[in-house]
Parts: sequence; C-alpha cells; structure tokens
Amino acid sequence: MSKALFLDRDGTLIYDKHYLFDPAGVELIPGVASALQRARELEYQLFLFTNQSGVARGLHTLDDVLRCNERMEELLGLPLPVFTDICIAIDGPEVKDGYRKPSPRFILESISRHRLTPAECWMIGDREGDVDAGLNAGINAAALCTGKFDAAGWAALARKNVPVFPSLVEFVAALESPPPPAPGTGAS
Repeated sequence: MSKALFLDRDGTLIYDKHYLFDPAGVELIPGVASALQRARELEYQLFLFTNQSGVARGLHTLDDVLRCNERMEELLGLPLPVFTDICIAIDGPEVKDGYRKPSPRFILESISRHRLTPAECWMIGDREGDVDAGLNAGINAAALCTGKFDAAGWAALARKNVPVFPSLVEFVAALESPPPPAPGTGAS
C-alpha cells in the first residue's frame, strides 16, 4: 500500500472538547467509523496526527491522551490496529522544531518509513494548521467543516485552493470518484 490518510483527531474524528482528558467525553463525529472502514477498503493506510499541547501546558497527561485514543478506537469498532502509526504532538506552540502541526515532520518521516507515494497521501483536518502540515509536507490536504475553522481560516483555505468537505464521509466518497479529465485532453 502506498496511499495514506493523515487524520487529525479533535474536530475531525471526534468532537473537539477543548483539552479533552477524560475518555468518557470521547464522542465520534457521525459517519467516521464507516468512512474509515471504506478508506481501508480503498487501500489507504490510516495515520493519526494530533496536537495535544494540553500535556505541555500541564492540563492533562500523555496517559490521559492515550486513554482517549483507546476509547476512540473502541468506539470506531474497526479491526485493530486502526492506525498504521500515531503521532501525538505534545509540544506547546512555542516549540518550533517539534512535531506540532503545521510541522510536516511526522508526515515526512511516515512517507519515508512506510514507502508512501506523496501524490496519493492526504492530510485531513478541521484547522489551518492541519492543512498546512500537509501542504508543508508536499502532500494533498483537505479541510472538514466538523471542527473549528473561523472566517479567517476559510479565507486562507480559499487562497490555497484547498478542498473543503462537510465531513469525513463526503471526503472518502470523493476518493472513490474518478478525477475529472485534465483541461485540453479532449476527454468527454
């Protein structure tokens, strides 16, 4: 497999509950489990890429994050492991050379380690930093309306020609659609 989806967690797979630390608060966004299952059927490897600066800020622990991820996987109900690899960026925003999105470090390392084809990889998220991580890594990026983009974020996406989907369900459905013919090829 050379195709991959790099997926943000909060606001993309589960509802964003601002510094979530209690697994009881994990709630899947509707349709996520079936969309991930369909992506697997389409031979996409799944990678979880989540910023969790609450750890660096002392608001919760890495163990809290791991328990929330475990609960998310339980709710997904998919065969384990759900994700080929997971990056939990615990850096605060002041760290400039770490894994925190918009850094492409995790994506680039994963492309190399798993021999992925960058043109067949996507970074999917609900914030500009998610999208920028993908663009900074030289892969495709898409935004979902299930999270916290604001007016400035939407305007930035428009300038970057980033596709926007209502949810992960519509994004995965678009992966199944053949691309339109290139302009000037005469295809109809």
